[in-house]
Amino acid sequence: MLKWALIFALVALVAGALGFGGVAGAAAGVAKILFFLFLIGFVIFLVLGVMAGKKITGG
Repeated sequence: MLKWALIFALVALVAGALGFGGVAGAAAGVAKILFFLFLIGFVIFLVLGVMAGKKITGG
């Protein structure tokens, strides 16, 4: 998902540089949504991993 967010951000930068404002805005919006979804998923899995590690080690 992070890969797609970076691809859309790159598309937004290129489209903005070439003067395609609508396409750049849409691509930037999609990139922002995908990045925040990735961030939320990362934090959830990080917390689950820490909790599972504590349960396995008995800490």
